[in-house]
Amino acid sequence: LLEGRVTLERFRGLAAVGGFSYGDVPESAKGWAATILFNPRLKAMFDAFYDRPDTFSLGVCNGAQLFGLLGWVPWRGLPAERQPRFVHNRSGRFESRWSTVRILPSPAIMLRGMEGLVFGIHVDHGEGLLHFPDPAVRERVLADNLAAVVFVDDDGSPTERYPFNPNGSPGGLTGLTSPDGRHFALMPHPERCFLPWQAHWLPEKLRRELEVTPWLRLFQNAREWCAEDVRK
Repeated sequence: LLEGRVTLERFRGLAAVGGFSYGDVPESAKGWAATILFNPRLKAMFDAFYDRPDTFSLGVCNGAQLFGLLGWVPWRGLPAERQPRFVHNRSGRFESRWSTVRILPSPAIMLRGMEGLVFGIHVDHGEGLLHFPDPAVRERVLADNLAAVVFVDDDGSPTERYPFNPNGSPGGLTGLTSPDGRHFALMPHPERCFLPWQAHWLPEKLRRELEVTPWLRLFQNAREWCAEDVRK
């Protein structure tokens, strides 16, 4: 993309992955975001991709941080000082854990049919606390069901209590979606635990019976959404 050898015009989906963007030296995905925001050609390409009605995107961990800095979630047009973003964990350290989340009602296309799911998932981040500089933005996010994923305790209830909530995000919030559901960002890693043996822990019965974990459904949903559009 930087060299201009390929463009986003040929793609339907874009995944911004986790994994220490720029070594996380300039903080969460800031170097990655700057590469796009301060390159007029690249920024125009990403803006055009976002606005196309036939595209979707997934941001995981560093990718979620990137989407926040680009203003892709929860919606476009917020000034930088009001834009939600991911900041240092309340614990003050990098957290690598097997946590539990709940899927909330939302328009996210990748979460179709998954509402109410409570399941374990990998987390690996040092800057995952979802910070809302403007409380009014958080209120609208909650009112419009744009908070798609939340950390929960052993009772399945949203929590800010450590270590159930590894970063201290208010209300346990750890995933945001755009109003049309096409663009989705979350801090945990569903791509690392779509097979049972990848899970740090599962009840023995599930470990024996499951061929795949519920997290595979995210990617199946994306494919089905693209196929629906083709059939139209």
